[in-house]
Amino acid sequence: MAIGNVTPDSFYAASRLDGEQQIVAWARRSLSEGADILDIGGCSTRPNAPRASAEEEWQRVEPALRAIRTALPEATLSLDTFRPEIARRALEQFGPMIINDISGGCDEMYQLVSRWQVPYVLTLQKGENIETNTEVSRDLDLILDPGFGFLGGVEQDYARLRQLDRLRQYGLPILVGLSRKSMIWKPLGLTPETSLMPTQALQLYALEHGATILRTHDVAATRQTVQLFELINKS
Repeated sequence: MAIGNVTPDSFYAASRLDGEQQIVAWARRSLSEGADILDIGGCSTRPNAPRASAEEEWQRVEPALRAIRTALPEATLSLDTFRPEIARRALEQFGPMIINDISGGCDEMYQLVSRWQVPYVLTLQKGENIETNTEVSRDLDLILDPGFGFLGGVEQDYARLRQLDRLRQYGLPILVGLSRKSMIWKPLGLTPETSLMPTQALQLYALEHGATILRTHDVAATRQTVQLFELINKS
């Protein structure tokens, strides 16, 4: 899953996209490098970031989704939003896509994705055991996200990473978003810009412990990590 942020304040500056031409170029490059899913987000969800209004978020994601749907109609899209009204408008205007919701959801969002029968990324929240909040509805096409980066700090992130295997019991896809996050660069004294190699190390660990989707800023490098994982586990 390739990360495309149509925001001015995402924590990793290289992921910020501005203008339809740049958005389409990013989408084409990501697919050519091996991405299976293009994830578009219009509201920064990094801790302590100011939240864009719903209308501002829509004004950002609508041109991006339209540009990709026009240029690459067969691409699998994902919308990174916690707002049911944004998800609804996107589904109504651009058709089925994955809804990637870092908030853990609400009844309105669950009803929306159930009605549309689209995949829904359910993100486990701070303070939850890894077994909780995974039985929201048997009517939903769920993808589970352990919630790295939203759990309260580096120690909490690694505690959950050590529990990743336990999500396998549900038999659902597991989406892991570790790419260039502070749990990587803070303990190593790096920055988001210098954390590519340790990101790949943790992504390989995540694959070994059940991850089935990697949400990444770096598609080509992540595809190589996946290829090596497949070689290791060929038998």
